[in-house]
Amino acid sequence: MDSAAQSTAVNASVHYSIADIEKADWDECTSSTPYNPFVDYRFLRALEDSKSVGPDVGWQPFHVQIEQEGEILGVMPMYLKSHSRGEFVFDGSWANALYSAGGRYYPKMQCCVPFTPATGPRLLVKPGPEPDERRRQLLIAAAAIARQVEVTNLHITFLCEDEAVLAEELGYLKRVDMQFHWHNDNYESFDQFLETFSSKKRKNVRQERRKALAEGIEIEWLRGSTLTEKHWDAFYQFYMDTGYRKWGTPYLNREFFSRLHEAIPEQVLLILCSRNKRYIAGALNLIGVDTLYGRYWGCTEDQRFLHFETCYYQAIDYAIANKLQHVEAGAQGGHKIARGYIPNHTYSVHWLADGSFRDAVENFLKQEKHYVQEEIEYLAARSPYNTTVDFDAYRQTTRTI
Repeated sequence: MDSAAQSTAVNASVHYSIADIEKADWDECTSSTPYNPFVDYRFLRALEDSKSVGPDVGWQPFHVQIEQEGEILGVMPMYLKSHSRGEFVFDGSWANALYSAGGRYYPKMQCCVPFTPATGPRLLVKPGPEPDERRRQLLIAAAAIARQVEVTNLHITFLCEDEAVLAEELGYLKRVDMQFHWHNDNYESFDQFLETFSSKKRKNVRQERRKALAEGIEIEWLRGSTLTEKHWDAFYQFYMDTGYRKWGTPYLNREFFSRLHEAIPEQVLLILCSRNKRYIAGALNLIGVDTLYGRYWGCTEDQRFLHFETCYYQAIDYAIANKLQHVEAGAQGGHKIARGYIPNHTYSVHWLADGSFRDAVENFLKQEKHYVQEEIEYLAARSPYNTTVDFDAYRQTTRTI
């Protein structure tokens, strides 16, 4: 990796705020892949401008840019981190192992979208000849910068599979995990989708939906100009309640949601639940070119099955109505499989400076990959679908995210 870095004529630089990169340059680098809201310049800037991301919370922007003869060729959303919170690819055991051996794990470099376990492009390059070569140059530049600033590790998380392959060819270690995604087989309605379930599982879903909406609960889909600060105030209560219970400290502040709405209002879908004109629950989703991404959920009342209805079934309803091909419902959650979400691979890649530590992690990843694949096969075999569904075709749906 280092010898390749020395031979390239491409210059690399680091920017400590996304505002230091011209929006037009960033947008051109994202234009070579289908639209993904999480690498939208406006989304990332909303995180920084609201101070949800920044040095005070251990997320120092450290964005990498490569250029040649004054022309920007590519960018990476990068952060210098003093902890591993908000990443959803867990490396705490790696940090403990390195510390136990007398090494230093933090600070580390992290290429990702903060607080967002959603697959998407991370090696953003301008359209042009040999795009993979430009992506390689970004990977080489990132590793060279890591050595220069004397961090011991660099991680790129939830990147696309083709990007992970390029990184592995350059010596990064590839890690494989899984999430549960829903895939649209050109359904015309939710009922048509349910026809692919076994009879018992279909009955269970219908019972859950009836019970979730009992006692006069109503559901709204809100986006664009229909969203107001009143709606965000309500949702923020739900978000804070969930954050305190699950993470201890919520990651995003109230200002972020207002800035998000101002930045990309048409890419935001807020699903709110009310009873007697009072909001009691909600889920925030973002909309990509063919995918609905479920992000945050919260509820101030204990209403059975309302979580499943709001986050999973309503998302499927919206995807079918708007001809979206996929729903990604976030990290973890084996309970999603009974609701029609099936296992899909996710990827991360890791550069480690210490040779012996790298060898140990590489051995761990080989074993982990085997267990992940076994779990995927176990769960897929217990899906609610009847035997006519081709799971391999679903899981191997090819798309550039």
